[in-house]
Amino acid sequence: MYSHLMALNPIKGRGAAHNPHNRFHSVQTTAVDDGWWQDDEDDAPVQTEVRAATVRSIIARNQSPDVPFDQSINPYRGCEHGCSYCFARPTHAYYDLSPGLDFETRLFYKPQAAELLREELSHPKYRCQPIAIGSNTDPYQPIEKQHRITREVLEVLRACNHPVSIVTKGAMIMRDLDLLADMASRGLAHVMMSLPTLDRSLKRTLEPRTADPEKRLKVVETLARAGVPVGVLVAPVIPALTDSEMEMILRRASEAGATHAGYVLLRLPLEVKPLFENWLDTHQPQRAAHVMSLMEQLHNGRAYDARPGIRHTGQGVFAKLISMRFAQACKRDGLNRDERPALDCSQFVPPMGQASLF
Repeated sequence: MYSHLMALNPIKGRGAAHNPHNRFHSVQTTAVDDGWWQDDEDDAPVQTEVRAATVRSIIARNQSPDVPFDQSINPYRGCEHGCSYCFARPTHAYYDLSPGLDFETRLFYKPQAAELLREELSHPKYRCQPIAIGSNTDPYQPIEKQHRITREVLEVLRACNHPVSIVTKGAMIMRDLDLLADMASRGLAHVMMSLPTLDRSLKRTLEPRTADPEKRLKVVETLARAGVPVGVLVAPVIPALTDSEMEMILRRASEAGATHAGYVLLRLPLEVKPLFENWLDTHQPQRAAHVMSLMEQLHNGRAYDARPGIRHTGQGVFAKLISMRFAQACKRDGLNRDERPALDCSQFVPPMGQASLF
């Protein structure tokens, strides 16, 4: 059952308003408004800290039956986009950091990503399968402008004809149009633009440092004109808050040149649930109880069900309604009319090259 939490003073440009302890801390505290609260903290904006991360490998593998890829690359840990609902927030607990403000202000980049990728692709046992970029944190978040890890990874993949799929909310992907258009011409790239709302006012608090919705649609149009297969991901679908926009998002995306679409229901694993509840109480107090009530209906009385096959779509009457609405809108707008062309793995050549037998 939804329990009313203390609304927090929002921080401009940030999705979270505080730093709750992560789940590994033995002591937990809860903020309660007893009428005596005084905020003596400095009103200066929260600054972003970026550090280099030392990693031994760059390709992550997954065996989840409801995830459409087997391997992925995440150039960054944490995400400055600050989406209040981000299901990746709990991963910051593994670094003894908070899934709250820490997740969007204490970031890590992987400077050896391109070098490690070359090594892994050169391994004799490596078998080419499409690599997904953007499955956890956004590869085109603001710090990519300085560190260029995503571009370096794409340069390696293009050089060895390795297929890639990208999911992003960032308009910075247009910087890499030269790489993506070239790879797409050979069946090696496609892009999904994530777009949960067209409401600019809602976007400013829900996902504060992402690209403007209209700018994202412009990216879809530009990619499509350049010959890059592009689709839209309505994600997350938040009941009683953004689900009413699904049909319009799909129509606008189709008009911009998208050929495929998907959707993902709001996911609230681990620390994300209280963080999102605080966001609701702070920014959407009149809808908060209704949103959480529908989430519980979608997950058999709980706010979230992590089982594969259910976590992305929910279950029950409301889940079926969302699925039917999505299917009808796609049919109306010509989306998903044809099966998306498979990325071509046959062109792959290891970075070190292959010695001739003759």
